Amino acid sequence: MSSTVVCIGFMGAGKTTAARSAARALGVEAVDVDAVIEQRLGKPVARVFAEDGEAAFRATEERVTLELLEPGPPRVLSLGGGAVGSDAVIRALAEHTVIWIDVDVDSAWTRSRGGARPLARDRATFARLYAEREPLYSGLADATVPAARSRTMAPVLAALEDLPPQSKLLWAASASDYPAYIGPGILSWWPAERVPGRRFLVTDGRVAALYGDALAPLAGRVSIMPGEQSKTIAHAEIVWTELARAGVTREDVIVALGGGVVGDLAGFCAATYQRGVRYVQVPTTLVAQVDSAYGGKTGVDLPEAKNYIGAYHQPAAVLADSKALATLPAEELAAGYAEVVKTALIAGGQLWQRVRAGAKPTDLELIRWCALTKLRVVARDERDTGLREVLNLGHTVGHAIETATGYARYRHGEAVGLGLLAALRLSEQPALREEVRDLFAARGLPITLDGADPDAVVMATARDKKRRDGHVPFVLLDSPGRPRPGCPVSSRDLIAAVRELAP
Repeated sequence: MSSTVVCIGFMGAGKTTAARSAARALGVEAVDVDAVIEQRLGKPVARVFAEDGEAAFRATEERVTLELLEPGPPRVLSLGGGAVGSDAVIRALAEHTVIWIDVDVDSAWTRSRGGARPLARDRATFARLYAEREPLYSGLADATVPAARSRTMAPVLAALEDLPPQSKLLWAASASDYPAYIGPGILSWWPAERVPGRRFLVTDGRVAALYGDALAPLAGRVSIMPGEQSKTIAHAEIVWTELARAGVTREDVIVALGGGVVGDLAGFCAATYQRGVRYVQVPTTLVAQVDSAYGGKTGVDLPEAKNYIGAYHQPAAVLADSKALATLPAEELAAGYAEVVKTALIAGGQLWQRVRAGAKPTDLELIRWCALTKLRVVARDERDTGLREVLNLGHTVGHAIETATGYARYRHGEAVGLGLLAALRLSEQPALREEVRDLFAARGLPITLDGADPDAVVMATARDKKRRDGHVPFVLLDSPGRPRPGCPVSSRDLIAAVRELAP
């Protein structure tokens, strides 16, 4: 971490508050760039805009920001929201530790409107500016911190110490906050002080052979067979028993090394062993790195339905090493791509544009945006009481396909891809469905339902764990970025959507 820490973000994010908190933790000075500008010009920013124009303000902002970014005593800066529009400032920030204070557009508008901010007077213009700047903040950030955590920056700064090159930190805000590290080389980087305690590894034999030794020292290992068939109560009992025989206590750490199956199973065992021990997610598949490793949902399947037994148990940390994706079979990468597309459709905006433009599934920025999208949703609804349901776009039918085929015919991502096509049919989005279908076909994902009875799939949806009052709520999509949870779907429409998948 460099001697100068810089807080960036949109209007109303709480950059000044974050800078002061960080400065207290580091024992250095906090400097607000806008305050320096006002002092030098002898008038508030709003008057500068009104009397001299925005161009004059930006010129002064660039000059002052660059001056404050020059080598000097350690300090924490909070930049104006538009300072990142300067190429010179962007180049200068490369030499410093940059923290993006991430605020959603509605909260930013509520905090900013009606005040002295000259660019917070028209809602449509405000939203457009937010969308334009968001990719700039993301590209510059070494760490992304939710605005709700701007007052408590000390743990974020500790998590940033000695971060490997090209790696990024996402701070997950939940009942128990945790760092999510994403980047090349993360897997072998984990310093002991990050999550102290003896490490007990839960993994499958294939992944253990590739990466198990990278997490040394290990106090013990539990290995399961690869595949969804291992995500059962019987296999959970195997893990519990091995942990007990190894003498695992609440002071120890369970390490989930592998894909979504290992992460869900190990997390569930951690949640229930001795009523809860810490665990760390170390995802090695694309599905896990963009989706399942974050958010604290853990569980196992029953023959009757997917993920019926489980618990919410947030990890102590997530370590997503993008280099691990290089050893994935093409089919596993394709399965993960389905979750990338699902997330992009939920987020809309620049993430969807990246996907439809053909971004590689292993692109580091793409992975980070998917993870951030999920963490943003979970921060607002950890326990699945409303908003978090949007993350199930395509999953109601997808889970039913897995159940109807005994968890053996399709990988999870493949089933979700088919479920997503059904959800777009139910959303009455034929053009978007065709575009997504073409994206899937280009990546080698199945686009027809083979080896499964469509009617059996429809029957399996009735057992979905989210059913309420005898009805299963679906997530539909009005357009990319506009998911709609809790939607009723008629039996006739559901049958038609699933049968349309048949070859």
